[in-house]
Amino acid sequence: MFDMNPQTMVFLAGVLVLTTTAAYTDLRYFRIYNWLTLPAFALGWIYQVVFYGLPGLADAGLGFAIGFGLFFLLFAIGASGGGDTKLMGALSVWLGWKLTLYTVVLTILFVAIGSVVMLIWSVLRRGVSKTREDLRASTLKDENGKWRKSQTESLRRVGGLMAYAEPIALATWCVLFLDATVLHISQRKVEKAPAAAVSNDHQPVAASHEAEPRLANH
Repeated sequence: MFDMNPQTMVFLAGVLVLTTTAAYTDLRYFRIYNWLTLPAFALGWIYQVVFYGLPGLADAGLGFAIGFGLFFLLFAIGASGGGDTKLMGALSVWLGWKLTLYTVVLTILFVAIGSVVMLIWSVLRRGVSKTREDLRASTLKDENGKWRKSQTESLRRVGGLMAYAEPIALATWCVLFLDATVLHISQRKVEKAPAAAVSNDHQPVAASHEAEPRLANH
């Protein structure tokens, strides 16, 4: 299914380590740490320039604009956290714009489904009045616009600031699997004959190009 060349192994290692670690720390400590997202962000640019050159940098830049930009808007309206935004920014550099776009759409879908499930579970377990009270408390901020110290992370997840790391990880894994199997979302033109061959009658033979998915190229 996967063509496990060095390029693919580096890509999978970078993306899977980033998403898996972020999901774990978010579940365990309710935080996505800068020591994870910032190095991953830098390594993503290195990966792109080493394996794809300038087209890779352009793809990463557009992916970052989409992923980080959309999540920054969510952060600005209080619908996501700063760690979620930095996670998507780092991840989008690795994925490029097409995979990032699909991942963002699928993440939002997973978050919407998860929010409904959490809300129903809270109503069944705690009742309508207590759930309403928690939702109101979870959206309160102090005069500086920060979440109140007395507010727990569990309340933040019931309210406006829901965790995104787990949906981001799940969406990324789904997109990569679909890209490698049926959808072939991410494609680059790989030049197979960089130098034009010249025949005996001095007619150049055109270089061929083949579009291949990110996880099955070369």
